[in-house]
Amino acid sequence: MATIHPTAIVDPKAQLGEGVEIGAYSLVGPDVVIGDRTWVGPHVVIEGHTTIGSDNKFFQFSSIGAPPQDKKWHGEPTRLEVGDRNTIREFCTFNLGTVQDKGVTKLGNDNWISAYVHLAHDCVVGNNTIFSNNAQMAGHVEIGDWVIMSGYANVHQFCKIGAHAFVGMSTSLTQDVPPFVLLNGNPAQAHGINIEGLKRRGFTREQINALRAAYKTLYRSGLTLEEAKAALLEQEQNTPDAAEHLRAFRTFLDTASRGIVR
Repeated sequence: MATIHPTAIVDPKAQLGEGVEIGAYSLVGPDVVIGDRTWVGPHVVIEGHTTIGSDNKFFQFSSIGAPPQDKKWHGEPTRLEVGDRNTIREFCTFNLGTVQDKGVTKLGNDNWISAYVHLAHDCVVGNNTIFSNNAQMAGHVEIGDWVIMSGYANVHQFCKIGAHAFVGMSTSLTQDVPPFVLLNGNPAQAHGINIEGLKRRGFTREQINALRAAYKTLYRSGLTLEEAKAALLEQEQNTPDAAEHLRAFRTFLDTASRGIVR
């Protein structure tokens, strides 16, 4: 059974899994589903059509599932979905989606979300990411697995950040970021491959060297984007041990909608 502090207000229609804990003065709305063993600390508001998985931790003063900060929203039953084993620290704000997009904001599994992080409407965040304090996502942003967002980084609406990228402190992003790239600054500038992160995740020296070569092809060769994509395809075909990662790097360029940081 769930454990609910006497001062918390949980709507009778809310669905709470086994072992859920709701802290003092927290509010849980009628359309909320919370999975097993999730801990909700004091003074947390969870509302809207929000589904939360298992083994999450929500620290105090977070606002989860509030209406999107979008004037086009008129009360449609859009959603927020949070996966499993996420840590969400103090004063985070996650908003519902909008019908102008997929109608859902998503956070995957095993993410570490530090204080004051904002996930706007229709954001999609993958797994195993780290968001440092005050990282801010505008609407419709997509962030791949293992991305690290440093403190005070902010992302313009509709931008995409590929897997394993590293975004430095106070970086302002207005374009897409290919996978594996390390960047910082305002405006953002690329500074190579996220080598340290890849080492920590078990990438081999050969794979890292192949990605460094791919980075140089895209950023240092003087080739046009189309010429670079052709060269990257050739590198992919000639480097079987790193082909999967090189393919992810290359194919991201076809999905970039705002141009890439280059």
